[in-house]
Amino acid sequence: MATLEIRDLHVAVEDKEILRGVDLTVRAGETHALMGPNGSGKSTLAYAVAGHPKYDVTSGEVLLDGESVLDMTVDERARAGLFLAMQYPVEVPGVSVSNFLRTAVTAVRGEAPKLRDFAKEMRGAMADLQIDPAFAQRNLNEGFSGGEKKRHEILQLEMLKPKVAVLDETDSGLDIDALKVVSEGVNRFREAGETGVLLITHYTRILRYVKPDFVHVFSAGRIVEQGGSELADLLESEGYEKFTKAGASG
Repeated sequence: MATLEIRDLHVAVEDKEILRGVDLTVRAGETHALMGPNGSGKSTLAYAVAGHPKYDVTSGEVLLDGESVLDMTVDERARAGLFLAMQYPVEVPGVSVSNFLRTAVTAVRGEAPKLRDFAKEMRGAMADLQIDPAFAQRNLNEGFSGGEKKRHEILQLEMLKPKVAVLDETDSGLDIDALKVVSEGVNRFREAGETGVLLITHYTRILRYVKPDFVHVFSAGRIVEQGGSELADLLESEGYEKFTKAGASG
């Protein structure tokens, strides 16, 4: 059973401390929502776990199934079973969605899938996400709308089947129809019960469709409150103010 453990994690960017001791454990079958206002450090946590070189881990641990990922390269972390859906995916001209996905699937699975089998699997996943088949031949993220970028992230999730998925602002910029489709994709992924999901957001609307088991409130680089899904309802009605005050004083 997959487990991601983040222990007393401190992270700095250009010598400025952003994360100030984060403790969080995500187990297979669990969905965690990490919520907080802009600038609280949520995305820093996602990028630090994924291994972005800009984010310097000054102390603490990140373990996947008991093994430290901090000494792994970004691609090694991905092969080990970590997946990050970025808030702002980069454009890659000259690389088609299809070629990108097949390369990624090959890296994760350790062998190249037969072309016919891969094409069938990809078409099925695209149909579930209501993605036009012609999308497979487009350059990666080039000219994609916000909704197309998010659907493509979930398409990767369904094709790669990681142990733990970190979804950073997956609901950002989505209209209600796209939000429902993306949420259904996340729910399909987690239904197997063999994977964990860390859903990072500052809105509660996606949590109407993806029900979290645990909600964590993030402020000033650390978790200042934790609870069940009812905590998201409290945030919807009362906002972050009292929690951000707690984070600033901690």
